[in-house]
Amino acid sequence: MKGGITMAAVKQCSLRIGSKEGHVFTGRSPRAAALKAASRGLKDSEGLIKLREHSRKKDGKWRVHVFKGKVEKVRKPANAPSWMPDMINKPSVKKARVDKLNKI
Repeated sequence: MKGGITMAAVKQCSLRIGSKEGHVFTGRSPRAAALKAASRGLKDSEGLIKLREHSRKKDGKWRVHVFKGKVEKVRKPANAPSWMPDMINKPSVKKARVDKLNKI
């Protein structure tokens, strides 16, 4: 606890493309990790972002969060700093489902 504010646990999620896991993204929720993956344009052949949490649940299964994501080019906000380019990437994701795996 720092300054009266409790910090939520940061979760680590591995990006799954096919059966391979390459990139690790962190965030308070799987959605935060999915936004980071979407902003980099990382998807599988079906256009889905699949993120496996690094911890198992009480049932002993792994959770794979599946998102549909896209990136749009939008104009920078009015209060943006001068060094920021005129057009920026804005990711958006929507959860499709959660898969449960017995083994990786």
